[in-house]
Amino acid sequence: MAVAEGVAGWVRLKQTPGVGPETARKLLTAFGLPPNIFSASFLALRKVVSERVARALAAPIDDKAQTLIDHTLSWAEQPDNHVLTLADAEYPKALLDIADPPIMLYVKGRLDLLSRPSIAVVGSRNATVQGISNAEKFSEVLSQAGLTIASGMALGIDTAAHQGSLRGAGSTVAVIGTGIDIVYPARNRPLAHQIAENGCIVSEYPLGMPAIAANFPRRNRIISGLACGVLVIEAAAQSGSLITARMAAEQGRDVFAIPGSIHSPLSKGCHLLIKQGAKLVESAHDILEELAHYKVTKPSTPDKQAIAAREPESDALLTAMGFDPVDADQLAMRCGLDAATLNAQLLTLELDGAIEMLPGGVYRRVA
Repeated sequence: MAVAEGVAGWVRLKQTPGVGPETARKLLTAFGLPPNIFSASFLALRKVVSERVARALAAPIDDKAQTLIDHTLSWAEQPDNHVLTLADAEYPKALLDIADPPIMLYVKGRLDLLSRPSIAVVGSRNATVQGISNAEKFSEVLSQAGLTIASGMALGIDTAAHQGSLRGAGSTVAVIGTGIDIVYPARNRPLAHQIAENGCIVSEYPLGMPAIAANFPRRNRIISGLACGVLVIEAAAQSGSLITARMAAEQGRDVFAIPGSIHSPLSKGCHLLIKQGAKLVESAHDILEELAHYKVTKPSTPDKQAIAAREPESDALLTAMGFDPVDADQLAMRCGLDAATLNAQLLTLELDGAIEMLPGGVYRRVA
């Protein structure tokens, strides 16, 4: 996409001292596009903003802002790089419905994904094996059904959601809390390259913006705003994922949550959301049924041959384990197995990915 003629004015507006999102909207409402703001008289500006901000807007552009403008224009001329403003036709219509739409978006990758039906998948950075598996599998099935998966490229659930969704036709959108030219966390650099090539990365922050803690909760409104619903997978009682869910509810989006063990701290947030009215889901089918008006296709059935190949002894141990965490002593009592036999079976199941060992030496079944 060619760089819009007025991009420089939008960058300058965002960089003007004292001009935050609310002030920017007031100015745009009063004067229209940024060139009109910067050509307005001090007296006209003073009717809309404070004297300090009016003087900053009326002053000549400073070197720092000009350098950022030059950098942005150069970045936007590179293939698959885009700068969208509220005035652009390609700006995501879904974000125009939220209370605080970003006035600018920096986009790398497939611009078309921002206008496709999508669902956000979010959760804990310190996810369990089961949580990672759920995030990957749900995202893959939903992506195969045609939904784009939006998430925040954080470690844990976000990363798994992006990886799973890249295997489907719906692909993925990563909304980040830094400048789009910065990969955070650094260990997700290979994933970021995959998303840039096959999906889409989005940021409202200027180029070069480092990772600042306050920016990440704010970017969550974009994750939920782009989506028709938010799926929460593993979240503690005090979790950033709950902020995304709350924003989704305020934006009129559906909220889904996967329940977990009553003994797991990472289930507390999901259970709280369900108590507050979030839709409990046990499979991707539940979400697809809720979003049936998007005419998504049904996913394929599980691989029954793989299930049938499991050893009978392993099935008996899994049945005895149930779905709540349990220690080896309790399992031995339930199954009547000696320690050596039990440990051998537990190791086999763990290597197969059927169970996971949690802190404290307890085991939990991986559904």
